[in-house]
Amino acid sequence: MIKSFLMLGQSNMAGRGFLNEVDPIYNEKIKMLRNGQWQMMTEPINYDRPVSGVGLAASFADAWSKAHPDEEIGLIPCAEGGSSLNDWHPEGILFQHALSEARFALRSSQICGILWHQGESDSYRSLHETYYEKLTLIIETLRNELKLDEVPLIIGGLGDFLGKTGFGQHATEFRQVNEQLLRFANEQQNCYFVTAAGLTANPDGIHLDAASQRKFGYRYFEAFSKKHHILKPISGEEQSLKVNGDYSKTEQIYLHSMDLASGKITYAEFEARMAKVMKP
Repeated sequence: MIKSFLMLGQSNMAGRGFLNEVDPIYNEKIKMLRNGQWQMMTEPINYDRPVSGVGLAASFADAWSKAHPDEEIGLIPCAEGGSSLNDWHPEGILFQHALSEARFALRSSQICGILWHQGESDSYRSLHETYYEKLTLIIETLRNELKLDEVPLIIGGLGDFLGKTGFGQHATEFRQVNEQLLRFANEQQNCYFVTAAGLTANPDGIHLDAASQRKFGYRYFEAFSKKHHILKPISGEEQSLKVNGDYSKTEQIYLHSMDLASGKITYAEFEARMAKVMKP
């Protein structure tokens, strides 16, 4: 059975890293839930906006797959860019949609973890003062509804590039939100905090760039696998930027089909490549 992970939060969980800045991850054992089906993962995974791109879940899944080479992992994208904790209230649309997707995924998978990243939209006007209580309500309700009390919850901190430029200049209280996230991880069972220290942003000043998303996902996996907080950058996390290019037959067929569909190759070139793939 597929081991699945629920993706919740706002745009830095959905992913806004530029697709052309890192090598793509293609692995037939990494799936994503789309249109009610487990499809082979491609980025953007969480297509909440036309500007969706590289997110942390891809490198998390890649690290998980390397640790469990004989199993399949599935990602359940439910993040929504710009969403606040109020938007994630259990009676609201975002929470109910995530609940619906998770229940559907449970028909064919085992949810093994929850990946959460949110806070930029609550980093001003003293919203951090009620952050802990709101997050507690959201997570406790989610766990109760899905019977996921024992499942690890990984929550990421906000980047220290916030509060300076671009869209991120208004998120001046990100440190206070990070304090509440760490407090939550320390006080709640099966919850682990992951620092965003040292990570960098896109020119907009609010979204993690593609390379940082890869590293962040690696940190999330370390927190999940070791079941402890990640409070500083990990030695060797650059390995998350190295992608295995030794593709299986299924992966090669997928890649060539993508190139054909996107107009990168002609149909004649596609046939020639397929003949090589299918050659005994």
